[in-house]
This record gives sequence, structure tokens and C-alpha cells, in this order.
Amino acid sequence: MSENQDEIAVDGKQIEPEKKVYFMLNKPRGVVTTVSDEKGRDTVYVTLNSSSGGGANRSRQALPWVAPVGRLDKASEGLLLLTNDSEWAARIAAPETHLDKTYHVQVGAVAGDQFIDTLVQGVKTKDGEVLRVKQARRLRAGQKNCWLEIVLDEGKNRQIRRMLEALGVDVLRLIRVAIGPLELGSLAKGEHRALAIDDKRMLDRAIGKQTS
Repeated sequence: MSENQDEIAVDGKQIEPEKKVYFMLNKPRGVVTTVSDEKGRDTVYVTLNSSSGGGANRSRQALPWVAPVGRLDKASEGLLLLTNDSEWAARIAAPETHLDKTYHVQVGAVAGDQFIDTLVQGVKTKDGEVLRVKQARRLRAGQKNCWLEIVLDEGKNRQIRRMLEALGVDVLRLIRVAIGPLELGSLAKGEHRALAIDDKRMLDRAIGKQTS
């Protein structure tokens, strides 16, 4: 999806406004959410460069400049928004917006009801901070591990990993599957697409922003 700003003229000459563009990416594991990395690791821009962009063979240079909205750490996967609309991005990422982020997390333990209740009630991390999740439930379980659905509405740095580490539980996979009402859906790993108009409107409503 793209949006235009108001028209601007300088000395009677109209300046073309930068189009506001909004993308969603299914971030694969192993890339970092930065523009560049001092350790030389692959970033999400490598993924954009090789992504077909929903069917069209588009290079990174064919896209306008976009920046990630928030972060997913290197080992995490799933839904990541990218845009050149810095004001909108700040609203999406701001803790005070309380926009739900939903994750599917595979852990190296079989989580019972008490464990799930503990995540909601609060966990004291190794650095002394008490962190809570908004919601948690068990999706499915095997003999030695299980999948949880965890919803955050604040999103502190590496919150889920820090909480589970404090409880002595290994994180095997961590996938963000939704941001507010926007779901990752069937978007293939490593692929990106522009947000549809309805996608953007849903997110705008979720953060209390008026949209046309």
C-alpha cells in the first residue's frame, strides 16, 4: 500500500512528495533487523533483495527506502512491518499504544496450567525486572516440548526469551504471527508484500489513528 502526502511547492515549483509505503515481511530465522550489521551478519534487506515481493521479481533497489517497525531478534521469525512513514511506525511500536503482538513459541518443556498462569502473573528476570504477558495458552504438546501462543501488549526487549530463560525453559522456535489485527497468514518465509488498503485501515483503527 502507498499513500501520498500533501502537495508542496517551492518558488512555484511543485515538489513530488515521497510516497508512503507499507510492507509486511515474513522474516526468516538467522537475519538481523537492522540496516547494517557491524558483525557482517545478513540483515532483513538481504531478504528483501531476494524476495519475489508477492509474485513480481523485484530487487531491493526497486523498492523505496523502508525501515523496520520494531525488531525481531536474529533467532526469531515471522511478521515484520517495514515503512518509510516514521510517524506511523513510531505509533505501531510505542509501548503506550498497547497494540497486541501474537507469537507462537515452541519451548523445550511441556507447559502445564501453572506454568502458563506464571507467565501472566509475572516473572522476575535475571536482571531483576518483572515481566508479564497479556495472554498465554497451550496450542499443542508432545512428550518433551510444546507450542504456546503468547500475546504481548507492551513488548520489552527480548521479553519472551528473558521470561522463559528465568524459568529455566529453552526456546526452540519463536514466530510472530500477528501484529494487532494483521495476521501473517500464508505469506511464505522470506517473502514480502505491500499492505492492502484494508490491512492499513485495520492497523490504523487499532492504534486509534484516523484514516481515510
